Amino acid sequence: MKFQAEDNQAAYTVSAHGEGFVEVNRVRYVQGICVGPDKPPERWGEGGFESLTEQDFARLAEARPEIVVVGTGATQRFAKASLLRALIQQGIGFEVMSTPAACRTYNILVGEGRRALAALLVDAPAHD
Repeated sequence: MKFQAEDNQAAYTVSAHGEGFVEVNRVRYVQGICVGPDKPPERWGEGGFESLTEQDFARLAEARPEIVVVGTGATQRFAKASLLRALIQQGIGFEVMSTPAACRTYNILVGEGRRALAALLVDAPAHD
């Protein structure tokens, strides 16, 4: 039984993630981004989780994805329902999880040919 599509047509996938960064197609980003299989990474949620607005999520809805995977940084945090209103009103599915989990989930979804969008927050690296 096949579990993956024959050919992944996604142009943009997460190639790595770690403390303080996310890589898409081997390009490193140290701030929050949103990315889709045919949508190049662009800045998103630059002020971090506490600064997210309804407009941030409305931008995601404009891309008309099937599902949005929201990465909230090193730990899973839940956004208020009012922030997610644009996604809910348009019937767009969403999952909220840590950024590492969101990176893996996004890659699986686009590997299956799904119209997924990843909104990934990046925490600043810890200083010793």
